[in-house]
Amino acid sequence: MTGAAVDTPPTNKWKTLDKDLGRLGRLETATQYVSRPLVAPGVALAFVVFVAIAAAVFTGGSPDRLLVIAAAVFGAYMALNIGANDVANNMGPAVGANALTMGGALIIAAVCETAGALIAGGDVVNTISGGIVAPEALGDGRDFVWAMMAALLASALWLNMATWVGAPVSTTHSIVGGVMGAGIAAAGFMAVNWPMMGRIAASWVISPVMGGIVAAAFLAFIKPNIIYAEDKIAAARRWVPVLVGIMAGAFSAYLTLKGLSKVVKIDLGTAVLIGLGVGTLTWALAVPLIRHQSEGLENRKKSLKKLFALPLVVSAALLSFAHGANDVANAVGPLAAIVDALGDGHGDAKVSIPLWVMLIGAAGISFGLMLFGPKLIRLVGSEITRLNAVRAFCVALSAAITVIVASGLGLPVSSTHIAVGAIFGVGFYREWHAERRARALGLVKGKPVAPEERTRRKLVRRSHMLTVAAAWVITVPLTALLAGIIFLVLRLIAG
Repeated sequence: MTGAAVDTPPTNKWKTLDKDLGRLGRLETATQYVSRPLVAPGVALAFVVFVAIAAAVFTGGSPDRLLVIAAAVFGAYMALNIGANDVANNMGPAVGANALTMGGALIIAAVCETAGALIAGGDVVNTISGGIVAPEALGDGRDFVWAMMAALLASALWLNMATWVGAPVSTTHSIVGGVMGAGIAAAGFMAVNWPMMGRIAASWVISPVMGGIVAAAFLAFIKPNIIYAEDKIAAARRWVPVLVGIMAGAFSAYLTLKGLSKVVKIDLGTAVLIGLGVGTLTWALAVPLIRHQSEGLENRKKSLKKLFALPLVVSAALLSFAHGANDVANAVGPLAAIVDALGDGHGDAKVSIPLWVMLIGAAGISFGLMLFGPKLIRLVGSEITRLNAVRAFCVALSAAITVIVASGLGLPVSSTHIAVGAIFGVGFYREWHAERRARALGLVKGKPVAPEERTRRKLVRRSHMLTVAAAWVITVPLTALLAGIIFLVLRLIAG
């Protein structure tokens, strides 16, 4: 017999394999981290390819199929960038005020943008983009097609760059600048409607100033009458239904002018009457609703935010619907003009937008918002100045009212400039009010405030203001220059 077996300690036979699997796991994690930024551009590229295939199917055996496909690709690229840049102005305040999560904002905006584009996106669009370039200057030849393609590509490239930099700019001004630049390259400076361009340049100042004044005025009313009232809940029960009624009336008139008027002819007076009717009805319904919501709330400022949260979400949804109805033409208008010109040879009349072209615009805006929108939504909602539900409500209300007032006065305005201007207006009013209140309470005691202390009290980031203002000023000239260069290159390639 042999001696007793000697026990040996157990060994991990899989030690080497575990190490290898661990390395593979870390490699996989690193790969996912590195590839994450490429997901959004990949999905966007897939969408553009799908649009090209769809355009090829819808154009059938047309001899100009390649031109239509190229134009559809440019239109899809433009729609993606509109979604990435412009929609942030509608959803940013609600997200910054924590009334909506980022995911909820993206879903609501995508649905409302698409609905606005398809339901009230307009049956017709002026192929020369609002009379910026004289139609007879471009004629019916291929120069018109090259000009529209150059305008689309130039404006899309600028929007892409502005989104990357973090500057919310006007898509309308981008496409207008593109059409102007391509028109100049095609037919000279005399082809441009310079009085119209002067009005557009004036809107650079008019839009943000009006938006800021209206938003600051509402905040100036809310602070003493509700926020600083001795009985905040009683004050809210009195005034919040009035403000909600004003919001409903303003948005009804706004949507009538921006959306419904494209389907049924409605003048400003009729739109205002519709707004008054809807506003009065909403006020009557809001009185018992606000009374019910305010039951059991503590008499403090934090309680008031709950009463403004739902109206803020509704206003963001309505702004997105109106934006989809109004700005989808910036992406698909030139594309529809190209399709019409290649099909019938007309380039100087108003043309119907085919359904498949409208779908490209609606889907592109939604995809651009989902893939690239969060960056500017965060900037607009929280990085310019701190917003809560009350301040964000003032911004949304200002956006609707300013458009209506400007329409009545015949002033050209940009919804993007209004919304951003309203955010700056709210922030600057808060700075002024905070210092005034501090002096009134004797916290400063009339003594001069040190520069360091004044800097600390700033409630608006000046760096963002300078970036945004610079982007607004150069939008039209830069897209015009870019479109002119692209037009010359396209015409040179075409021979």
